Amino acid sequence: MIRACIFDMDGVLIDTEPVWRRVEREVFSRVGIDLSDEQLRETWGKRIEEVVDHWYRVRPWDGVRPRAVQKEIIRRMVDYARSEGIPIPGAVDAVHAARNAGLRVGIASSSSRDLIDAVVQRLDIAHLVDGVCTADDEVMGKPDPGVYLSAARLLEAEPAECIAVEDSPAGVRSAKSAGMVCIAVRTDTVHNEDLSMADLTLDSLHEFTADLLSTFGDDEHVSVTGRRGS
Repeated sequence: MIRACIFDMDGVLIDTEPVWRRVEREVFSRVGIDLSDEQLRETWGKRIEEVVDHWYRVRPWDGVRPRAVQKEIIRRMVDYARSEGIPIPGAVDAVHAARNAGLRVGIASSSSRDLIDAVVQRLDIAHLVDGVCTADDEVMGKPDPGVYLSAARLLEAEPAECIAVEDSPAGVRSAKSAGMVCIAVRTDTVHNEDLSMADLTLDSLHEFTADLLSTFGDDEHVSVTGRRGS
């Protein structure tokens, strides 16, 4: 039985992927590190701490501590989410669909708690979300399954009772390694990425409906049960 639906955040609920690249490029440039889009994509889906540490190892800079760089990137992203954040088309309806299917709803993100809270507030979905987990609280970020396993525990469900919604190869690997069903959503950002490990790939979150949840599964359907949302 499926009891919970766990959403990734960046690129699934909110259109932050281009903003991450812009902010990272600007902040790294201030410490003398100029990065191309291709280089920025090398660390896509990782925790910002891991991103900063990666570039500090590869191209070390002087004068500014890596944690200061990390905090500045997070600050700018939180400011963006609070004032300009735009939901992915169909994202809020998808969260409603999960609740209307009787599922507990969670968020499992590589972003910081402050940014997740800002996005939840911006999208006005706090009343729909039963639990939030950040990879910042884990030993390792995605594709390690830790954040999804923590989310399942928080939602009082076994991993096999959870559907994860992802948009990146690292996120899909994380969810599948945790033992979850995974639905991948293609966006302009990930149109050509390999999402083949997902159990199902959608072209848009508009396709993510309660009817889909009631029929999706390893066999002919997945039974859906749990608390019905408000």
